[in-house]
Amino acid sequence: MLIHQISPSLYLTAPEYFLVISFLSLIICQFFIKEMDSDSYIEVSPSVLALNSTYCFRVIRIFPNTADYAVLGKIFHYAIFLVAEKVGIGSLVIISDTFLNLHIMKNLLRSCLLLVLTAIPVAVSAQAQRSAEFKDKYTLKEAVVLSRHNIRSPLSDSKSVLGRMTPHDWHKWTAGKSELTLRGGVLETEMGQYFRKWAVDAGLFPENYVPSADDLNVIANSMQRCIATAQYFTGGFMPVGGVEVKHRYTPSKMDPLFNPQITKVNPEFIAVAMEQIKARGGKKGIRGINENLEQDYALLAEVLDLNDSPLAKNNDPYLQSLKNYDTEFILEKFKEPGMKSGSALKELNSASDAFILQYYEEPDSVKAAFGHKLSRKDWERIAHVKDVYQDVLFSTPVIATNVAYPLIQYMYDELMSPDRKFTFLVGHDSNLGAVATALGVEEYELPGAIEKKTPIGSKIVIEKFIGPDGQEYGDINIVYQSVEQLKNMTLLDLDNPPMIYPLSLSGVERNADGLYKMSDIMQKFEQAMTAYQAL
Repeated sequence: MLIHQISPSLYLTAPEYFLVISFLSLIICQFFIKEMDSDSYIEVSPSVLALNSTYCFRVIRIFPNTADYAVLGKIFHYAIFLVAEKVGIGSLVIISDTFLNLHIMKNLLRSCLLLVLTAIPVAVSAQAQRSAEFKDKYTLKEAVVLSRHNIRSPLSDSKSVLGRMTPHDWHKWTAGKSELTLRGGVLETEMGQYFRKWAVDAGLFPENYVPSADDLNVIANSMQRCIATAQYFTGGFMPVGGVEVKHRYTPSKMDPLFNPQITKVNPEFIAVAMEQIKARGGKKGIRGINENLEQDYALLAEVLDLNDSPLAKNNDPYLQSLKNYDTEFILEKFKEPGMKSGSALKELNSASDAFILQYYEEPDSVKAAFGHKLSRKDWERIAHVKDVYQDVLFSTPVIATNVAYPLIQYMYDELMSPDRKFTFLVGHDSNLGAVATALGVEEYELPGAIEKKTPIGSKIVIEKFIGPDGQEYGDINIVYQSVEQLKNMTLLDLDNPPMIYPLSLSGVERNADGLYKMSDIMQKFEQAMTAYQAL
């Protein structure tokens, strides 16, 4: 179900969201009422005003004298208590008795215009739009960023299985197999430029800063796409800083820091992992995972024109694997968690991945879909196959605890480093998914993206602040470029930021300013490391 985030601690489903929007429309209506009784008012607490940083409202049309205010009164009344129940009585709104009897307010009924509003989610957290008051209270001390590489080329030449899955030619890529594309480099430079503006505005660095080895640390996995992503990012982030991008090996090899491999294996671990994987499919277990994706598989086959493909024309036995829903898993020491070849999820994940990359890279969306006219929802369904594949392998809790440990330890050490101001780590979507799960990040779906968890080039950002009481506070967000920003290569700055979505940590409360105690965040890291040691 679609979830809309109203504040870092308040999530509403679509029906609840509609009710809250109706209530907010009434608040705005009151600013236009001239004949209102003097005792008719709504008092709004700061938590409502804080909505301005998360949602923008656009007036679509004014309908005078068409509202049934008796019905609206009941809707608004319900919405108030619905929200109050979500965030605690009295924490959202304080209302007068007159408002509760809205439908009998004569002057309001005569003159109030109903504003029909469309709420446009722009998942922007405080990181992008923090007020001057906030900056007076809190000083940004450090940021640790874990980034996914930007757009790469897939393995989709005519001789590959992907090439034989379709009669069409895949996009002619600007880079070698699995390497960062030219578009990916431009997009990452733009992201680096945004982070430069953000860091200067936040007071972390002055403009044109030349960093030392103590205050800046940039490390990439030793894969070409990761090293190149870090180079492009730092070129935008500190263009005169001469930033060194560190990587362990000559490209392209996997660094153990970023390699999402299982390092502890025993019968109990495998049993728990398989139980958690099967739970994703409900009563049908692993088959259920695949059956839940059946419509997405069908859409992929349709867009590929699979029936006209070389595989189909040659009646290749490989096609049978696309009907196999009994996926077999591989959980072996010093290997990434994986699936055996020959099942639908394993094989169609590759097609999903290639289509996602082609959609980003190809300006013409119809051409990207091999001539099919797809809606945004269709593209989300195509990407959903890859999302599920990644979640099953790297966000299953006990597996995430196992494979995320090196990065959890490293990020913890960086956050404990007294002189460090900015850490930038470049890896893969598997890294972001595993780290988020290991830290206890609650479930989320990103707006403005077809990949709902870890879109291309996305970044988990942990900020550390010093508060007015001298204590340390923290925030955690995921920063990413929307589909439009990716396809249009939009220039980013503080006035046109990337998407920034606040992540919520289970069992931890934010303060009135939307921040966690830094000790609570560090405890999440410590719990993740303890859980790994207990495997």
